[in-house]
Amino acid sequence: MSDDHPHWSPLSLHDMTVAYQRRPVIWDIDYKAQPGRLVAIVGPNGAGKSTLIKASLDLIPKVAGGVRFFGELYASQRHRVAYVPQRTNVDWDFPVTALDVVAMGLYRQIGWFWPVTRKWKQKALESLEKVGMVDMARRQISQLSGGQQQRVFLARALAQGADLYLMDEPFAGVDAATERAIVELLRQLRAEGKTALVVHHDLQTVTDYFDDVLMMNMRLIASGPVSEVFTPENLKKTYGGKLGILDQVGLRLAGQGPTP
Repeated sequence: MSDDHPHWSPLSLHDMTVAYQRRPVIWDIDYKAQPGRLVAIVGPNGAGKSTLIKASLDLIPKVAGGVRFFGELYASQRHRVAYVPQRTNVDWDFPVTALDVVAMGLYRQIGWFWPVTRKWKQKALESLEKVGMVDMARRQISQLSGGQQQRVFLARALAQGADLYLMDEPFAGVDAATERAIVELLRQLRAEGKTALVVHHDLQTVTDYFDDVLMMNMRLIASGPVSEVFTPENLKKTYGGKLGILDQVGLRLAGQGPTP
């Protein structure tokens, strides 16, 4: 077992560097996620938060460094990892129903060339029920609101039965009811011993929603329990002069939106 990539860590990064057209986007990231925790990934626009997740999943190439899931390469642990992309990266005009989308999360269990039988449709419906979307199962995905679409993608991730969930801005552009549903879902996952890493931009809710935080601005600034590392000093290192004073949490990012 490698000290850099222990089997107990759902996701471990060692010296990970990613560059676009030779320009570094994230640089020398070392990080080990703790199991059974809800982790917020925070940082300003362009800090590389989404890039970190995509590079970990081999969706974009790395310049250097290693990534392991539960101490192993992603290819051998894919079934234990679920990914919820940003809504802006999805073609919502594709002619499928909400049930079809959730069933896609079951293909590894079903087999790619086997039909989706009643048994698997029932499992997909159960996942939709967990996110309050079972009544919309037969709706075309394009007919759903932004918050409803996000819930469907969360249901697809749930259907996979993963141990690690990587979510890229799941709270962006959703209504209050969907935000509450996502928070409740995250807490249920934690109660089941699952781990979730969530790209998040609302600093006011970090202390309420998450156990740990990973703070980055191209490089890793700090990581660990929210109570220990989510401090004014680390926020200033992460965001520079883009913060304003706000109630007891201390600071918030002004005008922060979804990250590229």
